[in-house]
Amino acid sequence: MPEETLFEFERDMQTTEVAAYLRTVADHLDSGEEFTLESGGESVTLAPPARVEFEVEVERETSKSGGSGEIEVEFELEWDEDATDGGDLTIE
Repeated sequence: MPEETLFEFERDMQTTEVAAYLRTVADHLDSGEEFTLESGGESVTLAPPARVEFEVEVERETSKSGGSGEIEVEFELEWDEDATDGGDLTIE
């Protein structure tokens, strides 16, 4: 199935700013409310169901010279657009 990018945002930020952003998303997930991501002229409104697929991925990219590399952490939520409320999300 082909993918379509609906929204993309990337910027260097303080970790406290990132934490505040993630906390806001978490609050909306916890309350079951939809939320809108906005940047410049782009926006997308999301209404995740109560049960989603949650993925955490950590990658290390090493430099060609053998020196220090880069760490990447991805948090991903995935659900079918026509999903019905299937219960609670549990994270251990």
